Amino acid sequence: MRGIIGSTSSPTDLSDFLRVRRSRLTPEDIGIAPAGGRRRVAGLRREEVARTAGISVDYYTRMEQGRVTGASPEILDALATALRLDDVEARHMHRLAGADFRPWRRRTVPVQEQPQTARPMLKDMLESLHGMPALVMGRGMTVLAWNRAAAALLGDFASMDPADRNLARLTFLDPASRSLYGRWDVCARESVAYLRLEAGLYPGDPVLASTVGELAYRSPEFRALWAEHPVQDKTSGTKDFRHPIVGELQLTYETLRAADDPRQALLAYTPADSASADALRLLLDWTAYAPTAAGASSGLR
Repeated sequence: MRGIIGSTSSPTDLSDFLRVRRSRLTPEDIGIAPAGGRRRVAGLRREEVARTAGISVDYYTRMEQGRVTGASPEILDALATALRLDDVEARHMHRLAGADFRPWRRRTVPVQEQPQTARPMLKDMLESLHGMPALVMGRGMTVLAWNRAAAALLGDFASMDPADRNLARLTFLDPASRSLYGRWDVCARESVAYLRLEAGLYPGDPVLASTVGELAYRSPEFRALWAEHPVQDKTSGTKDFRHPIVGELQLTYETLRAADDPRQALLAYTPADSASADALRLLLDWTAYAPTAAGASSGLR
């Protein structure tokens, strides 16, 4: 439980990551002939990973057991190739292993101890996005600012306790999210994957630790997904919504980050098709005539 609630990188985190990734591959996936004998567990054997990465079986075994510190970037790169990791997953593994290619970490420590407030530039951009749901997301997926369209779509953030204004928290702990999101399971996994990425980037962050700790305690689904070690940045994508007022919408989102403070991001949603554009306009017209119902319209608190 410490590895979940603390949200810090440790040898156990790296061990779990390696085991999960190894279990998801087969010899055929990496282009090798299966080792002889009956396979007692799913996935690759340790010796198959080691052979593909060009390292000794003993060394890789000790890595999985958390008995190796200071693995070289070259070995980690070889393991990333052997385990078929993408760029985000490979960077995450380097960070879990303590690879020294993150010079910006020390510069972010003082920022982590300060209260979160939306940057003025991002708030100005937010206000300019009329008719487009948008919000400013901070550390641990905390919602720092939002416009009227975002409140109409996602919930009345103004009426929530500040501690509840968190996208991951709403996804896992607010029952209304399961009907609002057309593919709740996908949204849930994406949230966990982004929090995992942040945990690797900013170990020890108190906001992130609090968010992960609460979700791990209160949501069995979060705990199960966290244990799988998904890793994914939140850059762009498509989300399906089933809004109780206007029905189905498909919206694409883009994430814009400030160069000097990448932990704050502006998320903006745009309609993916004409039907979604019509539904979004209808929703905004409805909330314009009933502004106090903006949050209630989505069903989220």
